[in-house]
Amino acid sequence: MRELSILKDQIEQGRQELSRLVDQYGIPNVKVLEQSMALDKLINEYNQYSFGMNLKK
Repeated sequence: MRELSILKDQIEQGRQELSRLVDQYGIPNVKVLEQSMALDKLINEYNQYSFGMNLKK
């Protein structure tokens, strides 16, 4: 699993890319949907990693 700081950076980059795609193509576009799904995956990975760390405390 990726380190938390790397995941945070990737999430921020993914958000910026999603915003750019929405501006360029509009919401109902396959590229926007694919980026949104990729961002969801990163966020879910971050939450799982973060939740796991909290359980160990």
